[in-house]
Amino acid sequence: MFEILSKDTLAQSITKFVIRAPFVAKKHKAGNFVILRVNDHGERIPLTIVDSDPAEGTITIIVQTIGKTTKLLSLQKAGDSLLDVAGPLGNPTPIHNYGTVVCIGGGVGTAEVYPIATALKNAGNKLVTIVGARTKELVILEDELKKISDEFMITTDDGSYGMKGLVTHALGQYLKKDTTVKAVYAIGPIIMMKAVSEFTKPVGLKTFVSLNPIMMDGTGMCGACRVSIGGETKFACVDGPEFDGHDVDFEELMTRNRSYMDLEKVSLERFNKELAGHECKAGKKEVANA
Repeated sequence: MFEILSKDTLAQSITKFVIRAPFVAKKHKAGNFVILRVNDHGERIPLTIVDSDPAEGTITIIVQTIGKTTKLLSLQKAGDSLLDVAGPLGNPTPIHNYGTVVCIGGGVGTAEVYPIATALKNAGNKLVTIVGARTKELVILEDELKKISDEFMITTDDGSYGMKGLVTHALGQYLKKDTTVKAVYAIGPIIMMKAVSEFTKPVGLKTFVSLNPIMMDGTGMCGACRVSIGGETKFACVDGPEFDGHDVDFEELMTRNRSYMDLEKVSLERFNKELAGHECKAGKKEVANA
């Protein structure tokens, strides 16, 4: 069992957990992920390792509540234990001293960018970080990223914080004043990574993206996480999760990720009804005992 040592709410529906997982912490590198199960009736979900402390034997994950399993996970508290935390999985992110790099995080993808940005900074790069969110309340890890960044920008869709607009707008403005950028790392919603890759391709700016297809076993055996890269089939769990953004078939990826949306919606609705039923019964019991 893997004990939850701490739990903190970073933003609406976004939660940070520190979990005791000594063997994972010992081997973790930037870009790795884990596959976890909350209990023996739960599905297996992949989550990026945001940070680790080998001395303490802990890993940090940041989770956005979207479906049934992420909601179930969000309901856990410090002192609870998770059934499975398997990892570290996936290939480490390619880290080099490029000179100047731009790291772009969109939404909860900012959590996945953080360990990569840290590794790039430690490798001697000038680090430019762009964080995008729908609104100010959904910006996460601002202070942590500011500390390691040479330049830092925020964009929000509604203009409530930082620059109003998309991360590509901020990237375009920065590239106009600094032509020394050699690589871009972009992690976030698929549509955002697609937009960044389309923006950088005409200028030949190397771009890494971290793909998030449907995933089951994390070992390359089930084939659920297959993606098309440069016309070839790859498996995100063992060949990635980072790929050259200019080679990714984003349209196929988006289509595949929508395959089970209806069933996922039904599953979440049933879970919410179960929760409401438990709360109702608990309330009646309290009234009866009053």
